[in-house]
Amino acid sequence: MRCFIGIDLGSTTTKAVVMDENTQVLGRGITNSRSNYDTAAAVSKQEALIDTRLTLFRRALGGVPEVAGKIDEIISDLERNFRHVQFLEQLGDLEETCVKNIKGPRFAGKEKGVQETLAEVFKRLRAGSDQLFAVGGKRKSDFFRDLAGSDFMTVGEAVCKDAGLGFDMILNVYDKSIIEVENRPPSGDMEGKFIRALEKGQMANNLIAKPVQDALAIPLEETYVVGTGYGRVRLPFPKEHIRSEILCHGLGAHMMYPETRTVLDIGGQDTKGIQVDPVGIVENFQMNDRCAAGCGRYLGYIADEMNMGLHELGPLAMNSTKQVRINSTCTVFAGAELRDRLALGEKREDILAGLHRAIILRAMSILSRAGGVKDQFTFTGGVAKNEAAVRELRKLIKENYGDVQININPDSIYTGALGGATFAVRAVVN
Repeated sequence: MRCFIGIDLGSTTTKAVVMDENTQVLGRGITNSRSNYDTAAAVSKQEALIDTRLTLFRRALGGVPEVAGKIDEIISDLERNFRHVQFLEQLGDLEETCVKNIKGPRFAGKEKGVQETLAEVFKRLRAGSDQLFAVGGKRKSDFFRDLAGSDFMTVGEAVCKDAGLGFDMILNVYDKSIIEVENRPPSGDMEGKFIRALEKGQMANNLIAKPVQDALAIPLEETYVVGTGYGRVRLPFPKEHIRSEILCHGLGAHMMYPETRTVLDIGGQDTKGIQVDPVGIVENFQMNDRCAAGCGRYLGYIADEMNMGLHELGPLAMNSTKQVRINSTCTVFAGAELRDRLALGEKREDILAGLHRAIILRAMSILSRAGGVKDQFTFTGGVAKNEAAVRELRKLIKENYGDVQININPDSIYTGALGGATFAVRAVVN
C-alpha cells in the first residue's frame, strides 16, 4: 500500500499523518518535540504508522460478521496490549542504559549495590505495568518518559530506603539514562509487537487472528514524505520535501472543512491568520512577530507560575465571575503582572479569564491584518483545545463579524501534518 506522510515538527509536539493515494487519512501520531528533532520526526511517523495498522485491522475485522458490534472492544484490547509490549521493551532499554551509566567517582565501591537496587526497581516496575495497561487502567500520559518517570520515583525511593541506599544515587543514573532512551525511537519491529499483543489478548482466537495477520501482511510503502512546522529546517528531508507552515495549515484546514475561507492557528511559538481560496490555496496571511506572546508557550509559562498543569487553565478560567483586564501578553512581564493581580486579591479564575481574552484579542488583531474573518472560519492548533480560549474567540468573532460558522476539529492539532500529507499525495498522484 502506498503511504503519503506529512510531519509537522512543532516547538512543543511533533505530529504525523499518513494518507492513502485517495487522500483518506489512515493514521495519526504525536510525540514530544525533543532537542533531537530527527528522533521526534521518526517517533511521530512511527506512531502514525502504528495507527495506520489499527485502521487496517478495523477494516479487516469489518468483514467478519461474527465480531459485528465488538470491533471497538477488539481494537482497544489489541492497542492496549501493543502499548504494553512497547512499554516493556523501552523499560528494558532504560534498565540496560542505567546499568551502563553506573560509573564515575561517586559510585566507587558502590556499583554492585546500585545495580542490585536498580534491578529490584525495574522488577517492580515491570510487575506494576500489568495494572497500568489493564482494562480500565488509568494512565496520566501516553509518553514513555512520563509513565516511567512517575513510577520510578515512587518505587525507587521505597527500594532505596529498604536497601539503605541514598535515592540520589539511582536518581542521578535515571536522569542521564532517560534522556538517552527518549532520544532513541522504539524498535521498528511493529509487526512482531502486534503478534505478541494479539497472543496476549483475551480474544486471541483464529476468528480474529487471521484477519489481523492478513492486515499485518500488507506492506506500508512510504511513497512520499513532506515536512513542515517550526523545526522543519531540521527535518531529515530534501528541500523539495519541505513546505511552509502557512501553506500546510491552510491546506490542512481545507481538507477538514472544504468551505473554510479563514484559518486561525495558535501554536506553541506563533499565531497565524490565513485566508484560503476554494481549493485550499493561501491567498493572504499574517503572523505574530518573533515574540511568543499569546501562544502556547505563554500559556505554559502562566501554568508554571500558578503551579498548575497546562490542561487546567481553561477549565479554571471557565469558572470566572468577572474578567480582569490584562495589559500585556508579553511572557517576560506576565509573571510580574500575574503576581500583582493576585496580591490585589483578584481570584485566579478571573485573572485567567482575562489572560485568555488578551490572547484572543491579540489573535483577532492578526486576523484583521490578514483580511478579517470570512465564513467559514476554522480554529486550529493546540490552543483550540482550550475551552476558555474558544469561548472568548466565539464572543469576539460574533461582536466583530456577526454569525460566522466556526469549525473546531477534535484533531485540529494535526492540521499542519494533514496539509503536509496532502502535498505529498499531490506530488505523486496527478
